[in-house]
Amino acid sequence: MKYKDIILGVFIGIVTAIIGIFVFLKAFTFYDPFTDLQFLKQQGVLGKIVTLGAILNLAVFFILLKKGKESIARGIILSMVILTIFTLFL
Repeated sequence: MKYKDIILGVFIGIVTAIIGIFVFLKAFTFYDPFTDLQFLKQQGVLGKIVTLGAILNLAVFFILLKKGKESIARGIILSMVILTIFTLFL
């Protein structure tokens, strides 16, 4: 098992989720991703937005599997576990 690939997958997964959060907020809401995160946390919807932003990881996961990068895809799964734990504590 290549630990560098798994760490790279975790990094890619978290960055992809952050990008997904910003895209979701810009495309489907009137909130600004840079200034309204505290407001969203007070409303109790930040965890739901993190979950919706992490959906973009599915596409990255399947692309990596198609290209034969199983170790990096495992890192994507690990990042999803980390994001799930993070979402539970929001």
